[in-house]
Amino acid sequence: MKILAVCGQGLGTSFMVEMNINQVLGELGVTDVEVSHSDLSSAQPGDADIFFLAKDIAEGGEQLGNVVILDSIIDIDELREKVKKALEEKGVL
Repeated sequence: MKILAVCGQGLGTSFMVEMNINQVLGELGVTDVEVSHSDLSSAQPGDADIFFLAKDIAEGGEQLGNVVILDSIIDIDELREKVKKALEEKGVL
């Protein structure tokens, strides 16, 4: 399974979300999920199973498929909750 953190420019924000997703996966004991990051204009529907986007670019990422919208990219509790829910929906947890 692959998760892609997406932001407008594909630099700092998405990399930070990628690192935080990896932290959450470690807390959950999940090791078979690949996480990377990208900018919105480069992201394609087949690039990942789940896409994490900030709410300010959510509309631009609707075509990606399974999109999880983050209200706050710095709220680790929100991210933990949404990663866990997404993995449960995919049958990983």
